[in-house]
This record gives sequence, structure tokens and C-alpha cells, in this order.
Amino acid sequence: MKHEELEESVPLYAAGALDRVERQALEAHLLSGCASCHSTLKDYQAIAALLPLALSPSKPPRSLKAKIMAERSPEPIPAQSVPNDPARSSLDPGDWMDHLFPPEAPVQSPALPWALGIGLFLVVAVGGYFVWDIWTQRSSDTEKIQQLEAAVQEKSTKLAGVDREIGDQTTALAELRKELQQRTNDAAEAKEQLAQQQIELEVTREQLSQRGNARTVETPQDEFATLLRIPNVKAISLTGSDIAKQATGFLLYDSRTPKVWFYSVNLPECPPGTTYQLWAIQDKPVSIGTFRVETGETAHLLVKKVLNFTLAKTFGVSLEPSGGRSQPTEPMYLLSRS
Repeated sequence: MKHEELEESVPLYAAGALDRVERQALEAHLLSGCASCHSTLKDYQAIAALLPLALSPSKPPRSLKAKIMAERSPEPIPAQSVPNDPARSSLDPGDWMDHLFPPEAPVQSPALPWALGIGLFLVVAVGGYFVWDIWTQRSSDTEKIQQLEAAVQEKSTKLAGVDREIGDQTTALAELRKELQQRTNDAAEAKEQLAQQQIELEVTREQLSQRGNARTVETPQDEFATLLRIPNVKAISLTGSDIAKQATGFLLYDSRTPKVWFYSVNLPECPPGTTYQLWAIQDKPVSIGTFRVETGETAHLLVKKVLNFTLAKTFGVSLEPSGGRSQPTEPMYLLSRS
């Protein structure tokens, strides 16, 4: 037999479960001095010695021994006689090795049951502690979850209230915007009606003046002031150039008449033989009229009836020789922004 097969039969040998041939082969192998099989046999013999301790002890009946002895031999065998079997070639399974390697009987300590009891108690106590800790933690987590759910519910309620307030405010704001738009339209309509009435009043006053029903004669300054109050009148401002930085001008054009009112301030006085000339510049300069600024005069109003020049982009005032010119020949004193 191979060493592996003999090593596998060691546990059966320790338990006394080998037949005669296998037992003899293993005993011969052990006598050859195999250290690993000796060590394995020693371990299994210690385990085999513990097997009876796993059985529950029970007290046999008193008649069991007499019954067994009676069935074995009809005649009583003296207790001191020991049968000698000269034909026996080997010991019973395990006996021969017990002579070579006496098994170590387990030492059963009287404190073992107490130790087992204490260990069992500790196991139960530790398990109970872990169960209690898990239950406590779970209860705490459940309570926290309930608190969070309550907080979320409260926040949801508040958010719903805020949404309702926002909706109400949005509706109120839309109504206010609608009302404001209505009032703006009403104001624009009233302004338009007022402007129309103002125009009708001016036309009526002009008609009365022409018929002689009224003795009041309007001056150009009065017409200029009246024109400032009429909407949709084209208004253009002019600023002084480097040679007349303090000068300024203002031009109004009424397409109904059509008339141009030009009002200038702080222009230098005209030297002898010169005059100021007002230009409307579209593709090329077009003369609107001329005027003079005398000594001590700081402002002047020029009123002219002209053709349509609404396409003009720039207006200017230059100092020209008396009588004016068809095109500007001198630098501009006043100029509008294009």
C-alpha cells in the first residue's frame, strides 16, 4: 500500500474500524518509523478518547450484567481466571499501538461546566447588547425620519402658502398694469384732445384777428411762445462754434403754416456791411433768411415762411456780407447736431 493510503487509514485504526490485513499493514508501516503517521495517530487517539464523553451516560439495569454473562457461558467463569489465546498473532485494534504510544486521556476539569456556562452567558449578554443597540439605533432613526417627514410637510405647507400669495400678488399686479395702461391711454387721448383744442383756439384767434373782431395784435414772440405749446412741432437746437462759444439757438418749424421761428442768444454784433444768414443743409445749403444783431442786442427772433425742408439734417448760421449769399462763404457761428 502507498503511504497516502496508509495515512488515510490512520483515523479508522484509532477508532478500531480496520480489518486484520489493513491493520497489520499499518502497524508494519508505523514500526518502520514514519514520523508523520505517528503524529497523526496520536492526534486521532486523543480525539477517539473524547468520543465517549459526547454520549449521555445512562445507568444500566441490574440484571443486564447477569444476562450478558449467562448468554456468553452457561457456567460461571471465575473472576481471577484470565484466558490465554496462544494463537493470537496481534493485539486488538489500537491495543498494540497503545503499548507503543499510550494515548493521553483528556483531563476533564471540574471548572469546565462553569467556564462553559460563563462563556454561554457572555455570548448571550453580548448578543443581547448588540440586539438592544440595533433596536435603539433603529428607534432613533425612525424618530429622526418622522421628524424629517414632519418638517418636510410643514415646509411644503408654507411653500404652498407662499405660492398662493405669489399668485394673488401676480394677479393684483396684472390688474394694476391693466389699470395703468388704461390711464396712460386716457392721458394720451386727453393730451391729444387738448392739443387739438389748442390748435382750434389758435386758428379761431387768427380768424378773429383777420376779421377785425379783436384789437389784440400778436407779436412774433407771442407766436413763438404759442408754438412751444403745440405738440408734434419739429424742434432743433443749435450750439455755438469755437468763434462764438457763448452763443446758442433754437429753431421751430410748423408744417401747418408753414413757418420757421428761429431764436438766437449771445451772438456777437454784426460788423458794418455784414449780416447773419440761416442755412438748412440737406444735399447742399439752402438759405432760409438773414438777420442782424445790433450793438447791445443779446437775442433775436427770425420768423420766415419757407418751403418744405423737413428732409434737412443740419442747420447753421454764418456771418455773410450784407444781403446774404447763395452759398456760405464764411465760418459757421451756430451749428446743429446732425
